[in-house]
Amino acid sequence: MDGIVLLREDHKTVEKLFKQFEKTDDDAHAERRSIVDQVIEELTVHAWIEEQIFYPAAREGAPDTTDHILESVEEHHAVVWMLSELKDMEPADERFKAKMSVLMENVRHHVEEEEQEWFPEVRKALGRNRLVELGDEMRKAKESAPRDPLAVPSATDA
Repeated sequence: MDGIVLLREDHKTVEKLFKQFEKTDDDAHAERRSIVDQVIEELTVHAWIEEQIFYPAAREGAPDTTDHILESVEEHHAVVWMLSELKDMEPADERFKAKMSVLMENVRHHVEEEEQEWFPEVRKALGRNRLVELGDEMRKAKESAPRDPLAVPSATDA
């Protein structure tokens, strides 16, 4: 699987979780907690492999995407801090749903920009073989990637 396909699959997984969250009732605290915990893990691992593997390769192979990548890292910064707050927040907290809604808006915007605006440029610049190498590297890295949102480099570097 090439790296862009892997990242798109991650995006689809998270979007499914978002839709599940949006369908929950306000008193479904345990269900919301479970969904949010899955979102935290998925997005933390995803952001980590993007920042450690995909973004550096994209910057090197498609230098015209550098501004997009820098913006993406800044978006990650906001997302991982929201994830860290959600991790420690009780689902009964009146701000829990609101914080999750803001997170979903931010992530959906980020995904749209990546997939529509600069993934095609990266695909063209890097080519199939390099993207398959990156996909293999990212898939392996997922196993050892941190699960703590604040361990993602953009949490402190941005």
